[in-house]
Order: sequence, then structure tokens, then C-alpha cells
Amino acid sequence: PSPREASETLQEALQECVVGVNKTISRLLPDTDLAEARLYEAMRHGVLSGGKRLRPFMVMQSAKLFNVDTARSRRVAAAVELLHCYSLIHDDLPAMDNSDLRRGVPTVHMRYDEATAILAGDALLPLAFEVLADRETHPDPGVRIELVRKLAEASGPQGMVGGQMLDLIGEKEEFDLGTISRMQRMKTGK
Repeated sequence: PSPREASETLQEALQECVVGVNKTISRLLPDTDLAEARLYEAMRHGVLSGGKRLRPFMVMQSAKLFNVDTARSRRVAAAVELLHCYSLIHDDLPAMDNSDLRRGVPTVHMRYDEATAILAGDALLPLAFEVLADRETHPDPGVRIELVRKLAEASGPQGMVGGQMLDLIGEKEEFDLGTISRMQRMKTGK
């Protein structure tokens, strides 16, 4: 294919991923009329207000290489996005980046309040692991526990959270290139 055709094919695949993963996330975060509906609204706002869905796209494309069922890989992709959006909600808080906008819309703490934003992020984090641990994601408990372990490893103190800590330290200290590279690997790459 020509570069233009390849680009169009990639754009179509990305859009297909966005639509599919958003549908899965919407099912995982249904509207509710319970007393805690505001929490669910904030969670939905933090996850469903745009985004390129690059991480889910990589999950979906990798799963295709191994002929993984699309519905199952979409659940894994949604779990990764839930975790990513938790980190963005917390990253936007006044204690971190103090951002007013994310993806062109008010951040969760601006639209709701700081406490609700913290709780929305706090709720998305375990939901990501709940999705991975669910039999609907994969019938083999060994596969499910490995998915949970890998996501925990990539997002914990030696992964995304540790990288965010380095980012905060880097606001006050100057890092050498090796530390900057390590921070990016941990915060984004893992």
C-alpha cells in the first residue's frame, strides 16, 4: 500500500479501537441512580471524554498477533485505559500538575471537585484489576493472574507511579539523561 493508504488503514484501525473500547468501558461504568452516582459520573468523565486510546490500540493489535478473541482483548485494553485514566485524573490534581483542561474539557477536579476526583481515580484503579481478574476476560485463572501481575508491575513503584515520583522530583532537581530516560520508561513506557 501507498503511504497514504497505510495512513488511512491505521486511522481506521485506531478509530475502530476507540469505538470498541469506549463501548466496553461504558458497559463497565454504567449510569446509575444510586446515591454515589456523582462518583460514577466523574469516573465516566475522566475516561470517556476523548483520548487517542493508543495503549488500548497496542493491546488490541498485539492480541491480534496471537489470535486472541476480540471481546477478551478489548476487556484487557479497557482495563489498561481505566488504569491510565486514573493516573491522568490524579496527575491533573492541584498537588501534581494543577491542570484545568484534559483533552479539551475540564479536568475531573475542575468539573466536580478535588475529593471527587481523588475518589474517581481511586475507583478506576481497582476496577482495572477487577476487569482483568474476571472470568469473562479469560477462562484460564493462570492467564488472568498473569495479566493482573503484569499490570500491577507496570503501574506500581517500579513503573508508572515510580516514574511520576521521579517527575515530581525532577521539578526541583536537575536529572542527567539516564535518569530522564528511566523516568520516561517507568512513567510512560511500562
